[in-house]
Amino acid sequence: MIRKLLSVITGQDDEQKQIGYYRQLMRREAEMGGHVFGPVPEGRRREFFCLDKNTWIWHEEWTDTNGNRQSKTTRYDVRPTGILKAQENGSYHKISEQESNNLIGAAQIYISRALTDLYGVQA
Repeated sequence: MIRKLLSVITGQDDEQKQIGYYRQLMRREAEMGGHVFGPVPEGRRREFFCLDKNTWIWHEEWTDTNGNRQSKTTRYDVRPTGILKAQENGSYHKISEQESNNLIGAAQIYISRALTDLYGVQA
């Protein structure tokens, strides 16, 4: 279905071009999402994005005080029974109500900004 949508949006039938366009949109959304919680500090890379209808990703990279590159990836899996969280490909655990509310708020801001800032749609 996404391929059909992309062919309508882009006017392109070439599957590789559509995939490239989709990835470019995902990168732009991830970068924009990294600013949902405020400015990204100098020397850091932060991304926050919706991977699919049930999955949100938070990724951050930085250089520590010893000059070593560090990173942390958090994956949120939204289910009818609650939101599960895994970090660095570890096991999932259910998050607190407060963290759930924080994620929901961040997701709402992300969606609003993506629609208005990236796609020019008034939310």
